[in-house]
Amino acid sequence: MNAERGTANAEIGNQSGGVRRGAGGGAGAGLALSHPMKRRVPIALTIAGSDSGGGAGIQADLKTFAALGVHGTSAITCLTAQNPKGVSGIQAATPAMVGRQIDAVFAELRPKAVKTGMLYSTPIIRVVAERFAGPGVPALVVDPVMVATSGARLLKPSAIRALLGELLPLATLVTPNLDEAELLLGHPVRTLEAVRSAAREIRDRFGCAALVKGGHLDADDVAVDFFFDGKTELLLTSPLVRGVSTHGTGCTYSAAVAAQLALGRTLPDAVARAKQFITTAIAESVRVGSHWALNPLAAGE
Repeated sequence: MNAERGTANAEIGNQSGGVRRGAGGGAGAGLALSHPMKRRVPIALTIAGSDSGGGAGIQADLKTFAALGVHGTSAITCLTAQNPKGVSGIQAATPAMVGRQIDAVFAELRPKAVKTGMLYSTPIIRVVAERFAGPGVPALVVDPVMVATSGARLLKPSAIRALLGELLPLATLVTPNLDEAELLLGHPVRTLEAVRSAAREIRDRFGCAALVKGGHLDADDVAVDFFFDGKTELLLTSPLVRGVSTHGTGCTYSAAVAAQLALGRTLPDAVARAKQFITTAIAESVRVGSHWALNPLAAGE
């Protein structure tokens, strides 16, 4: 394989506000915080479902945006009743309400990058696609959420055609895992070379860049992903973290790409930095109740 190995060195900046002492008495009196120089924070939007367990969906996306210094906005497509063990209920928003949320954000908080997660139905996909059909739209990262780790369907089978035909051609990047790549392409993707070929096939078929996540391949204790945008190919590797059962990795990974794009990174650089981010978030996972949870705060730049 001649794929370029993707690496990234995070740029770390420190900003601090001054503290000045003023007149006055009493506990805590006499101290006033001076405002640091105001800075403009980039905006990202997540269009996805809500996870009541806090590990995936909108909740994971907003935590990731915050960890990377991006202001997060959201359009909720579905309420889900779920926890790390599974999904016990789904209530979809009306397509009109999804559209109103997106329009409200675009009107006053124009995002530099957008990611989609759980879209659930054909009408919702079409409402989202309508917002990205014209010129001057933000970068769009599509996480093709289809089936939860527990096996619950998060995209209606009838909606797959709309995803393929109406949304992916508008995307900047699509980020399928192995199961999702197989559904997108209609054939198995179970070897390292197949992952590489899948990224190229997705680019050729749908016109968007592809990040195919091969983390579940049992390849020498290494998590391997392939990125291809028509020009640049990246082989992204990281040590496979054993003994940690994670939830929401796909959401967090794609949200990290969107955040990096909002920060002005090029797409290959955004993907490489997001790989670094998700690897750290998994390695620094914490225990919540009797389950593991990703730690995006430990991965922030």
